Amino acid sequence: MHQQKPDLSFWQIWNMCLGFFGIQFGFALQNGNVSRIFQTLGAEMDQIAILWVAAPLTGLLVQPIVGHFSDKTWTKLGRRRPFFLYGAIATTLALIFMPNSPHLWVAAMMLWILDAAINVTMEPFRAFVGDNLNKKQRPQGFAMQSFFIGVGAVVASALPWMMTNWFGVSNIAPEGMIPDSVVYSFYAGGVVLFLAVGWTILRSKEYSPDQLAAFEAAEQQANPVEVEVVKVRDNYWASGAAAVVIGVLFWGFVYLQQLDQNLYLLGALIASFGVLQWLTSWFKQQNNRNMLVQIIDDLYAMPGTMKQLAVVQFFSWFPLFAMWIYTTAAVTSHHYGTSDTTSLAYNTGADWVGVLFAVYNGFAAIAALIIPWLARRITTQRTHSINLTCGALGLFSFFWIQDPALLWLPMIGIGIAWASILSLPYAMLSNSLPAHKMGIYMGIFNIFIVLPQLLAAAILGSLLKYFFGGEAIYALALGGVSYLIAAVYVLFVRTSKTVKG
Repeated sequence: MHQQKPDLSFWQIWNMCLGFFGIQFGFALQNGNVSRIFQTLGAEMDQIAILWVAAPLTGLLVQPIVGHFSDKTWTKLGRRRPFFLYGAIATTLALIFMPNSPHLWVAAMMLWILDAAINVTMEPFRAFVGDNLNKKQRPQGFAMQSFFIGVGAVVASALPWMMTNWFGVSNIAPEGMIPDSVVYSFYAGGVVLFLAVGWTILRSKEYSPDQLAAFEAAEQQANPVEVEVVKVRDNYWASGAAAVVIGVLFWGFVYLQQLDQNLYLLGALIASFGVLQWLTSWFKQQNNRNMLVQIIDDLYAMPGTMKQLAVVQFFSWFPLFAMWIYTTAAVTSHHYGTSDTTSLAYNTGADWVGVLFAVYNGFAAIAALIIPWLARRITTQRTHSINLTCGALGLFSFFWIQDPALLWLPMIGIGIAWASILSLPYAMLSNSLPAHKMGIYMGIFNIFIVLPQLLAAAILGSLLKYFFGGEAIYALALGGVSYLIAAVYVLFVRTSKTVKG
């Protein structure tokens, strides 16, 4: 009889999650300052969203691939930790170069590189928790990650403001130049990220694939759960053709209606997915079980729980991307009355947005300590629904509050939602996945984080331009509506285990 996966101590969980402190340091600097860098280098308001497309598109490509390879990796350093190491090195270098971008196109290219590197580091961390913790401790593990995400982002988001107000570093610069407060913040972020991820690599251990298989068998024997058998398709010719046709028709619609050219991206993505399915079918006919075939098979064989959570994730992450792209523009224009990136008012407002981002991450760190307790008492689904509703109210509040000094109040609700998004969906998902597929399914799951970001990048600029007079504040309101949809849908999520037939 196999032994079940043992409980880990508080400090063991602490060590394995500390790397997320550094990862979020990088993400927070990116989310809080990239729009500012783009605007400083000459980007127009309706260009910002499409320039941000680099971030989700790299996640869409990188995360399933990293998940696939990390499932199949076993070295002296372990299964997931090699990806932590190489991703951290690349991310640190990208953080150092990003604020030194001399031109807008260079900054856009660096966002691709930076986000790809962060994704290589981050994606295996989700599977790392699923690998090392038993079912009972997984909510605690994901909550600990949320705690470190919150704490890391508090410091990183406020860092440009602290550079100016505590250390006297200038937050203004000549036209086309990035302020020193931003540049030095990115340098500090690179160092912190590398040290934090390095701590997790050195202070954590991993179970071998054989040990994980034995633990999974023991857990299933001790706690039988419903198993959903999903049959893998023989081919994807029909579904691929449907995707290609839809993509081409969408291109035609955008062309005939003379819509924003950014919308061509959506058609390209849909058609590309169709082509990938055709390639998968061709490889299957050749009996070639390569990486693409395995990823597409796993995508279509997703557990029922994962399919439901994918919808929740889609409507949960659209508001976040809208907020990350447009909060700086919304606050500086709506509350500070300027869009002149060389003005003191604009840069003061942009620095204040960094503080606001620090505030919501601070509340997220606090909420992460309470969420597991609440989930045990009223179910994970209900807890997540309540938290998402708090996020919706927070985004709507940007309309109601006129004094920028009071904008920290909406960040309470946004922080609660953020902590919940980073923990509860993953806790529900990991309990429904086979151990040997933890990495690839976590990578595929993140596709449904990326898709709403791509949608936001493709359509938000057009929506604001054609329907809201270019007013960025309305992007936050659309995000609030999306949060409410997710809050309702999560109540219908049910959990089960799955195997492929």
